[in-house]
Amino acid sequence: MGRERQFRKNEALILDVEDIAFGGKGIARITTDKGPFVVFIQNAFPGQKVEARVVKCKSRHAECRLEEVIERASSEVDHGYQEIPGAPYAQVPLEIQHETKEKTALDLYERIGGIQDVRAVYNGFIASPKNWHYRNKMEYSFSAIVHNPENGEKEDGFGFGFKKRGTWWAVENLNGDSGLFDAQAENFMPALRRWFENTNLPAWHPPKREGFFRFLVARRSEANEGLLFNLVTSSDGLESFDRSAFVTLLKSEFGDRLQGVIHTVNDDKSDRVEARSGDSELIYGQAHITETLHGLDFDIEMSSFFQTNPASAERLYAEVIAAVSVGSDDTNASMSYSTNEYILDLFCGTGTIGQMLARHTGKPIIGVDIVEQAIADARRSAKNNGTQNIEFHAADVGKFLLEFPEYKGRIESIVLDPPRAGISPKSLRKVIRLGAPRIVYVSCNPATQARDIITLREYGYELKQLKLVDQFPHTAHVEAIAVFEKNLKASNLDA
Repeated sequence: MGRERQFRKNEALILDVEDIAFGGKGIARITTDKGPFVVFIQNAFPGQKVEARVVKCKSRHAECRLEEVIERASSEVDHGYQEIPGAPYAQVPLEIQHETKEKTALDLYERIGGIQDVRAVYNGFIASPKNWHYRNKMEYSFSAIVHNPENGEKEDGFGFGFKKRGTWWAVENLNGDSGLFDAQAENFMPALRRWFENTNLPAWHPPKREGFFRFLVARRSEANEGLLFNLVTSSDGLESFDRSAFVTLLKSEFGDRLQGVIHTVNDDKSDRVEARSGDSELIYGQAHITETLHGLDFDIEMSSFFQTNPASAERLYAEVIAAVSVGSDDTNASMSYSTNEYILDLFCGTGTIGQMLARHTGKPIIGVDIVEQAIADARRSAKNNGTQNIEFHAADVGKFLLEFPEYKGRIESIVLDPPRAGISPKSLRKVIRLGAPRIVYVSCNPATQARDIITLREYGYELKQLKLVDQFPHTAHVEAIAVFEKNLKASNLDA
């Protein structure tokens, strides 16, 4: 008979956080008459006393979401910005944030990846050039239910800001600069909220699934400080909304910084409706901003995927370029693959990395992605940038050499930059079959990269270098760049 569960789902707990695991899981330990019991609290930090709510409970551990920080850790300091859920560690000094990210991530490579001494291949932690106001996109929510931080109560009103941590229905008003996005834009939010409220059109009421104002999404160009806004509403009351007055308000505040304004109508009533969904119309200016990375310009629309922290992305891409440019340390491997000449950018999306590799290595680059629209965007962007030594193919990674046999045996390096979920085992084996002597694997989730190390090692790829990059200060996220080289004697090209 299994052990009885210690806590019920949704039960509130007051906990002292003692330690932290990768991904920002604070660790608390409770002594029970049946032995020690471990509680993981997402976004909690050692030294804090927190209120947490049980999400899942097993016989020996529970997982909780953070509700409130009751007492701060002694190491935390006031930063002068409004506290928001998207920056849970903003009061933790940066050097401690970096130490924590490094320690918890490297532990994954030893524990999950089976690397006995990861520091032998670890080449250091790369900090973000900007620790405040680094984000180039932010999404603000409306709600007719407002969280009052002074008394902790949920009140009827006009809410405009960020969802209260742990809720999908209540918004805490943004009353000033959060320190993450754009100071002018966020200091303008209280005046903008009053303007919205004075239209007499209601904020969205999540439980009732009715209302007018739903989201405001903002993008900013790091290169020229341009701003692009997308206001998402329902159609209920649309005839009473003065869109031209809204545009005039933004123009009066931001002047030449205002690049464009989009209005999206979304009547989807589900709880998980996305701000980028619906029927969109450009009502002012242009539908994109332009970002510049490593001398290349990229037009970014509201729904485009693009690095959230461009300044840090430049550093990350510089590391990728350097890793690809360096020849193999294995003399035999270099001799055996002397006919190689192509660099393959797999899961290339809109071709950001591929274009930079083409510009800075001078070698022919092949970008591959199964999404045809992404490939079309990549080709257009490369043309606009005058990048000639690059080709893009809309193809399945596993079938690439069957469809394009002329590249067989001529691939010098492969660059991988998969989504957070990582690469499926089947897709990873397809990558291995391409037979490149070098793989540069960029990961926004070291846990999945550490898992993939086992498969890569099994088929002859040895981890040579590892670096961590801080793309998201004040959060638990960290990115990794891993360089693998093929050991020919251990290789199995029939993976």
